[in-house]
Amino acid sequence: MDQGQLLKVLKDVADQALTPAAAAGKLGNDSFEELDYAKIDTTRAQRTGYPEVIYGSGKSAKQIVGIVKAMKDSQKSILATRVEQSKADEVLKELPFLKYDAVSQTLTLKDKERVEVGNIAIVTAGTSDIKVAEEAAVTAEIFGNQVTRIYDVGVAGIHRLFAKLDVIRQANVVIVIAGMEGALTSVVGGLVDHPVIAVPTSIGYGSNLGGMTPLLTMLNSCSSGISVVNIDNGFGAAYNASMINRLISEEHI
Repeated sequence: MDQGQLLKVLKDVADQALTPAAAAGKLGNDSFEELDYAKIDTTRAQRTGYPEVIYGSGKSAKQIVGIVKAMKDSQKSILATRVEQSKADEVLKELPFLKYDAVSQTLTLKDKERVEVGNIAIVTAGTSDIKVAEEAAVTAEIFGNQVTRIYDVGVAGIHRLFAKLDVIRQANVVIVIAGMEGALTSVVGGLVDHPVIAVPTSIGYGSNLGGMTPLLTMLNSCSSGISVVNIDNGFGAAYNASMINRLISEEHI
């Protein structure tokens, strides 16, 4: 716990906003804060460069509220993923400073002091992939990256992709998101000279098999320089892309 956090705990006790017992718990544990239902990792950003993120699916609105309140003591940005609208509405009643995005199903608080670096291009095969793409885009932005969105440029109308190639090639990292058979990843991988992170989605007709078909296509891509995350994992793709983007950006400072 740094001096600023220590002073805040002492002030909260003085203002009777925190009990002495609760303050002792905060002071006695330098790595996580204990809640009845969660342990908040207060030093994750110091260890990894990225703050803890809330996975909202399976958590109640009350639990998300409690976790956010605890996280605000140790980090300036907040990201909760996979939060459906009804749950978000309940959270916002208690925490109106958060912003909800219905497409990506994220709750966020952005660190206004964090400088955006580099550029991550997020490319989707179809409009139906945008939900996963927006989870990636919001995550990347919260982590301090510039993001360029290029949506609906799949191989069924490949001229649409070629029209955006100059923009895509300017990015340090490219996230390609596709359902159906997932062919867009191989095409993009053969046209750019930066890392490509592939995200298979569960979008498609019967033989898409809930995303297994594009997952296997991407894993078996003949284009080099492609890494693949799990089905519908926009968050994971953005996390990896952010790490790569920041390394590249630091090299050019």
